[in-house]
Amino acid sequence: MQVLGVDVGGSGVKGFPVETDTGVPQMERLRIPTPEPATPQAVAEAIGQIARSFQWSGPIGCGFPAVVRDGIVRTAANIDSTWIGTDAAHLISETTGCPAVVLNDADAAGLAEMRFGAGRGAGGVVLMVTVGTGLGTALFTHGRLVPNSELGHVFLHDMKAEHYASDAVRKRLDLPWEEWGSRFSEYLRHLENLFWPDLIIIGGGASKRFEKFSGSLVLRTPVAPAALLNNAGMIGAAVAAAEAGRSG
Repeated sequence: MQVLGVDVGGSGVKGFPVETDTGVPQMERLRIPTPEPATPQAVAEAIGQIARSFQWSGPIGCGFPAVVRDGIVRTAANIDSTWIGTDAAHLISETTGCPAVVLNDADAAGLAEMRFGAGRGAGGVVLMVTVGTGLGTALFTHGRLVPNSELGHVFLHDMKAEHYASDAVRKRLDLPWEEWGSRFSEYLRHLENLFWPDLIIIGGGASKRFEKFSGSLVLRTPVAPAALLNNAGMIGAAVAAAEAGRSG
């Protein structure tokens, strides 16, 4: 089954068709800048632009940077506050003319890594952390997702952790990778002590530079970069939409 997988991020909206049984993208991804302001209608139109570029008429799965319950956005940390209470799945479907499923973006990335990537076959507690404009997390226990964990919002040094150790912070402060890696390691140790995971997977844009900061990570838990790198969110969103279609 092919599904258009879309990932809405703080800086870009990207997507491509995915063969959901294998997790293999079927075309080169299209990325467009996230609208400013990132209002519901503006982001929905960006997704519509991606769908039209692929001449898409099938289901769409969308990873979204917020708590999402039953397709409705409940928080707005890195997007416009007018999203809160918006039925994102209905809005995207109305804009594109395609059935849509929306879930938290880190949860989408985690689903892909657990199915096809670094978490495949892993048991126990697995924590995925996506590093980008913010810090997203996906938490799994014995392969089952605990949705909307949003652990980038735990407090560290009297601030939200993503305001201390995200990739956006690294860029804004022009931190060397090693120095930023020490900050990120501190954040991961905090999560270690809360959840005692058996594996930590690092995803998001920073996963492509894992070798630049991996030496700064001082942890007891094994850490692996996402095998699907920054494509995981699109692949996982597509898989979630396919499974929702089958169950529905």
